[in-house]
Amino acid sequence: MNKIKIYHYTGMAFVLLSLAACKPIEIEQRTENKTVPEKYGSEESNTSNTGKLKWNEYFSDPNLQNLINQALQNNQELNIVLQEIEMSKNEIKARKGEYLPSVGLKAGAGVDKVSRYTNIGAMEANTDIEPGKEMPDPLFDFGVGAQAKWETDIWGKLHNATRAQVQRYLASVEGKNFMETHLISEIADSYYELLALDNELIILNQNIKIQNDALDVVKVLKQFARSNELAVKRFQAQVLKTQGMQYDIKQKIVETENRVNYLVGRFPQPVERSQNSFDTLVPPTVYAGVPSELLENRPDIKQAEYELAASKLDIKSAKARFYPSLDISADVGLQAFNPSYIVKPEAFLFSLAGELTAPLINRNAIKAAYKNANAKQIQAVYHYEQTILGAYIEVANQLSKIHNLESSFEIKSQEVDALTKSIDISNDLFKYARADYMEVLLTQRDALESKFELVEKKVNQLKASVAIYRALGGGWDQNPLTPPNIIKK
Repeated sequence: MNKIKIYHYTGMAFVLLSLAACKPIEIEQRTENKTVPEKYGSEESNTSNTGKLKWNEYFSDPNLQNLINQALQNNQELNIVLQEIEMSKNEIKARKGEYLPSVGLKAGAGVDKVSRYTNIGAMEANTDIEPGKEMPDPLFDFGVGAQAKWETDIWGKLHNATRAQVQRYLASVEGKNFMETHLISEIADSYYELLALDNELIILNQNIKIQNDALDVVKVLKQFARSNELAVKRFQAQVLKTQGMQYDIKQKIVETENRVNYLVGRFPQPVERSQNSFDTLVPPTVYAGVPSELLENRPDIKQAEYELAASKLDIKSAKARFYPSLDISADVGLQAFNPSYIVKPEAFLFSLAGELTAPLINRNAIKAAYKNANAKQIQAVYHYEQTILGAYIEVANQLSKIHNLESSFEIKSQEVDALTKSIDISNDLFKYARADYMEVLLTQRDALESKFELVEKKVNQLKASVAIYRALGGGWDQNPLTPPNIIKK
């Protein structure tokens, strides 16, 4: 009968506390919009998607592959992010431990000397106790036992907080994947830039030879009074100017090599590469697939999606704070004022208590936390939609850039061919006094500039092929992290 009464009173108390608890504020949550156009501008949709290729399939140069492999192992910034992921995983364990019962062992000893002139001291002195069985003074206390506490989490506050942390862990993994795509693209960009600088040095050396040949011709013409010292000096100055340009390029090569070394995580050293492969490089053909595939391929979109899921769970966790919570505590052990009594059955003790608490006064903090959780959820929706929009525009821009660079490169190639031929023509005309030396110098300068511009357009084509691969979400699935068992339901 007593047990029935206890259950009855406990149920009544729970109902009363539930009625007295603060009612949550009803706030309308914003739903994310995942719709994207069916195609990228005027591009035709296709089933192939370059972003799904592995990076070692997309980048075929073995030297570039070796650099990327080293960077994925040694890049310090990437390794820092990996440690942040590990900390996020540990945070899941910490959150999970909050809604599990906590059990601990305890042991203690103490002494208590009560004053004779206090109510307890006076009662002990006036208690009729048989001789030889008086209460010890001072009174010692020895005990060993176990204690347990458990917040039952009726409304899912702690469980939802743990699930939110799981989503943030998954978001951190996608953040790592997003960093990998950028790391790979940065190394590829720098590698192609190195190849372009090497090619510029080759062009300079070829041009210096052409200019020296022209200088020799003008010196011979001067000897036969068909030219003058001014022409010789102008040709000589042009040779010296071109020779000086070599050192600017060499400095750029050193800086670009060290940029690669920094990304790879090593001290400065020469970057191994194919010296004469730039002219034969052809940007790979790119297939963009359909825009909806960005939602799965782009790590930054998936990261924003996990952050959004976490913000929704935060709202549930904050909402549960409005309702009463039930805490259960239990103690069991042995306690006596004499160590020799601890082993006796009479020293056994236990306690079991349940506590219901509900917010009644000063609820502003709970309301503010709930409003903040809702505001962060709306913020996460906008961020998610912004990330999708940015990804779509990035792909559309890169596709347009690839087409325009291709057309521009063809025209520039024709210009370079025409100017290269004009060098020989101007030299022949100059020999036979059909053109002055300024025409020869201007032709050589224009030809050199056009060749450099052609190299720049070629490297921009290669960089655009890297950028579109990154924009489509490629490059992050080579070393996927295995989800820990702790995040599984």
